[in-house]
Amino acid sequence: MARTVCAKVPDEMKAEIDRTEINVSAVVRAALDDELTRRRRADLREDASALGERVADRVNEEEVATAVRETREEH
Repeated sequence: MARTVCAKVPDEMKAEIDRTEINVSAVVRAALDDELTRRRRADLREDASALGERVADRVNEEEVATAVRETREEH
């Protein structure tokens, strides 16, 4: 299912869009998709950082490095 979103633009911008025959729907979809991706990544970075702070004292870096090396060797 698709939904309609609306945006107001200045008259001059609309006139230029019409002159250049820009596919507004495609441009808006791409811009919104890019922004959503950027925000999802920012949220994931925040979550990872918070998780890292919570487990930092409980994780032995040497054990993690060893586990990563073993996993790499398996594949």
